[in-house]
Amino acid sequence: MALLVTRAAGLVTVQDRGRSGLAHLGVPRAGALDRPAADLANRLVGNDPGAAVLESTVLGITFTTDRALTFAVTGASCPVTVDGRHRAHGEPVTARAGALVELGAVTSGVRTYLAVSGGVDVAPVLGSRSTDTLAWVGPARVEAGATLPVGRPGRPRPVDTVAIDRRRGPLGLLPGPRLDWFADGVWATLTSAPYVVSGDADRVGLRLRGATLTRSRVDELPSEGMVVGAVQVPPDGHPVVLLADHPTTGGYPVIGVVDEEDLARCAQLRPGDEVRFTAREAATG
Repeated sequence: MALLVTRAAGLVTVQDRGRSGLAHLGVPRAGALDRPAADLANRLVGNDPGAAVLESTVLGITFTTDRALTFAVTGASCPVTVDGRHRAHGEPVTARAGALVELGAVTSGVRTYLAVSGGVDVAPVLGSRSTDTLAWVGPARVEAGATLPVGRPGRPRPVDTVAIDRRRGPLGLLPGPRLDWFADGVWATLTSAPYVVSGDADRVGLRLRGATLTRSRVDELPSEGMVVGAVQVPPDGHPVVLLADHPTTGGYPVIGVVDEEDLARCAQLRPGDEVRFTAREAATG
């Protein structure tokens, strides 16, 4: 079974849960930015959580299939049609062989996730089918004309819930290892002032504009390891939230780290959206 992609507007990539444990080799984690949405799509079609899905950014994708298949679309809201007929978002849908399936442009959010029963079965690279857009490790960017193999469908499993907990409000922020590189009052500013997502945000980082964060030290910081959710502050004083395709090392000081429970929300923030942070304490015990 295979998908024939006839339209891939914007950035469309193959993603699974990413490449863990390779940062020491300079390989980012990659993987679906909105993992809860990708996991839900896989559950809806009976896949294991680690099955590969398609992540489409803003503009959508159109494809046909050589055999009947079940698919599900989650994440950012978008119109879903099969041979021109509207189908549900967030529910399993069956398409006949040769049907034209279209995911239109998003109406809210940024990234949609398409799971097909059996998973997108491209060859894994370094243990993952994810595309890393920083170094372009893994499958190539999905474009019109691409043929994507589909794995053998498993047995359908009941879905206990289709709800995703989307906490609203500020993103939780833990103090970072270089908080002492900043002037007095900067942490209070970061965790109270509004910021806006800039137009150059991508899978590498969420670039923000707002109150500048002033350093107390002006010397250079040797490159050190970075993690997903780290909030770096470059010389212009505007924070950058590192996402799944971030470099594994960096030389800008990390003032804080976004709470892991809130990271998925970063995947659906659009340019111009307001972002606020709230201070949280690190877990102990």
